Amino acid sequence: MAAAEEPLDQLCINTIRTLSIDAIQQANSGHPGAPMGLAPAAHVLWKHFLKFNPKNPAWVDRDRFVLSAGHASMLLYSLLYLNGYDLSLEDLVQFRQWGSKTPGHPEYGHTPGVETTTGPLGQGFGNAVGMAMAERHMAARFNSDGKEIIDHYTYVMCGDGDLMEGVAMESASLAGHLGLSRLICLYDDNDISIEGSTDLAFTEDVKLKFESMNWQVIEVGDGNDLEAIYNAIDTARSETRKPSLIKLKTEIAYGSPAKQGSAGAHGAPLGEDEVRKVKEFFNFPSDKNFYVPDEVLRERERVIEKADALEGDWQDRFNSFKKEAPGLADLFADAVSGFLTQGWDRDIPVFSPSDDPVATRAASGKMINAIAPNLPVLMGGSADLAPSNKTYIEGEPDFGKESYHGRNIRFGVREHAMGSVVSGLCLHGGIRPYGGTFLVFADYMRPAIRMAAIMKLPVIYVFTHDSIAVGEDGPTHQPVEHAASLRAIPGLNVIRPADANETARAWKKALETNGCPTALLLSRQKLPHLDLSEADGDLENGAYIVRDSKETPELILIGSGAELHACMEASAVLEKEGVKVRVVSMPSWELFESAPESYRRRILPDTLKKRVAVEAGSPMGWDRYVSCEGTVIGIDTFGASAPGGRVLAEYGFTPGNIVSKAKEVLGR
Repeated sequence: MAAAEEPLDQLCINTIRTLSIDAIQQANSGHPGAPMGLAPAAHVLWKHFLKFNPKNPAWVDRDRFVLSAGHASMLLYSLLYLNGYDLSLEDLVQFRQWGSKTPGHPEYGHTPGVETTTGPLGQGFGNAVGMAMAERHMAARFNSDGKEIIDHYTYVMCGDGDLMEGVAMESASLAGHLGLSRLICLYDDNDISIEGSTDLAFTEDVKLKFESMNWQVIEVGDGNDLEAIYNAIDTARSETRKPSLIKLKTEIAYGSPAKQGSAGAHGAPLGEDEVRKVKEFFNFPSDKNFYVPDEVLRERERVIEKADALEGDWQDRFNSFKKEAPGLADLFADAVSGFLTQGWDRDIPVFSPSDDPVATRAASGKMINAIAPNLPVLMGGSADLAPSNKTYIEGEPDFGKESYHGRNIRFGVREHAMGSVVSGLCLHGGIRPYGGTFLVFADYMRPAIRMAAIMKLPVIYVFTHDSIAVGEDGPTHQPVEHAASLRAIPGLNVIRPADANETARAWKKALETNGCPTALLLSRQKLPHLDLSEADGDLENGAYIVRDSKETPELILIGSGAELHACMEASAVLEKEGVKVRVVSMPSWELFESAPESYRRRILPDTLKKRVAVEAGSPMGWDRYVSCEGTVIGIDTFGASAPGGRVLAEYGFTPGNIVSKAKEVLGR
């Protein structure tokens, strides 16, 4: 770093600090300490290393910057404003206010330049690992000698709290194993958390821990030493076999006479008097709020000019690449735009009622392998359960140090990391990711699923072994409350198909959906194929009529997933006894609720209130579909260890019990 630049550097750094404390004081809410301590490292990174274009935040070859410590959001908003993004000074004034572009924690899709929604600690770290994996995969697929159209880094800024979270450690372990050298973490090592000193609960040797996970660790003893920070980042960028952790020894609320180094600066405004003292310490006008020196504003214009040139150089490379390899360039355009390659679904199989029964988990595996050859962006894996989840793409190598072009990801027994990583893969762009595990372990990754739903990411979760029919493994592995729990997440499509053909349509719907994640709930046990010759409606609308009475029905049986087949058998018994029955398959509440009202009333008429819903899981929520005159056959306790068929029978998921409950509803 040139010595002549240092006065301007300090001016920019102190502008970041004072903008942050002013916005937090204005809102009377926020976290001033981290932005004050991290401002020097953030400035060095953004000025000297980060590749971006504020005029085009979606530029595909930009570096990714993730603020995993999302509570330090004013650090990010100040950086975005000072580096030319579509964020005004007034937006900073409106920090944490209704309708503002500067919410309390960074939100993807809401504020230009925010790469992922962060705040729940550790999630951003996991997302960054996914982004770094995506960069390596895309580079392996599309780069050629002299035509490196994917050539960028992923930087993540985290704190002590992030590194206490299990999801960050799971993700760090995976990143080290994969040798993601384009991943660089700047760790805000300030020894403070909300309750006080980190010594209260966190005394491990972070350096040794990360080195044991195959990370390069670089220590910077003074978080205000710009040259040391510069050299550390430069060293990290030169590493080619490991991710890097830069351990920055910072002081929380640096520059605050009363609160520097104190937990009191973590999550509360400094106070007006202390804000004035901080500005005096930094030689800023103490009577001016949101003050930006003219020299800093001029620097902003130079940043924009430089960024334009960077993307222009990349565009020249891409144009040359397109001329030399037009077919590959078209695949690249499809990948980064999210377009489903033409003919991607042409080989999806169709099953006949005469075909042998197939578990929907096995049917899902057939779908993955029918789609993958025609959809190169499809990529995923399982949390050490690929043989059971059927998530492996046959004929494709594993994604790894020597084969970043591979499309099979071995996540290891790291469900939470898997959830965050697949979001990062999706956020990066160019990949349609999926991740698989047993449904009962969805609990391990629920925070990541929730974040994906908040961000409206079209990731796919493959959850198999979806009910007490798991059998012998017993209640620890038999999901009961999990379908209801997932349905409670706003913006998540949950689809529980009843046979192989419904599974095929579920996969098709999931891949055609761009505005939300999808959870596929799949059976362990084999299921027959439905005869849909008389069906009315379709899975894409969430529910449809599988079989109907020739006369006006007097009863509706509603089945989800595997239990639909018991409903079909029960309907045959009831019809022989003169009961006019409609059987409805309802694989997805969310899709049904988004269907036109006229369609919903056709499938479940308001005039037909005698209904029985059947699902081998918690009955919670089914009351909305059975009305006050119906009933639900579900399970409100944990399961038991026995063969799956016996467990289902003991808990009443049999045609005979459905018939009995139906007669009770009908008063017979």
